[in-house]
Amino acid sequence: MVSTKPYLVRAMYEWCVDQGFTPYLTVQVDQNTRVPCNYVREGQIVLNVGPEATHQLKIGNEQVTFQARFNGVAHQILVPIDNVAAIYARENGQGMEFEILDTPEGTPAGKTPDSAETGTKPPDDYPLPPPPPRGSHLKVVK
Repeated sequence: MVSTKPYLVRAMYEWCVDQGFTPYLTVQVDQNTRVPCNYVREGQIVLNVGPEATHQLKIGNEQVTFQARFNGVAHQILVPIDNVAAIYARENGQGMEFEILDTPEGTPAGKTPDSAETGTKPPDDYPLPPPPPRGSHLKVVK
């Protein structure tokens, strides 16, 4: 049986776009996630998935894929749906949080098999998206 999670993520995405809000995903990064490692903080990355920020966005039952630019460089993004920790509107923080299983042993959170240990961080002047607000209006879905 397919999880309800991808359906809830798609519904929250559509709601954000319909309301004129910017949908953001908080993602737990592991070896199955393809994101620019320089933007991973504490094993997570926050992604703007709004229509203006993405190209060829597909929120499927197994994964979220799209192309996006980070500091002017195009990247192909792949996020397993199980790694989506939250989807919310940047403007008001309304959205949903999801339970994430522990990162598999042997792969530190924030690293992917093709990412090098560069030790670099994004430039200080590069605006990173804000983390989702912590509040009781979000619901953990199992």
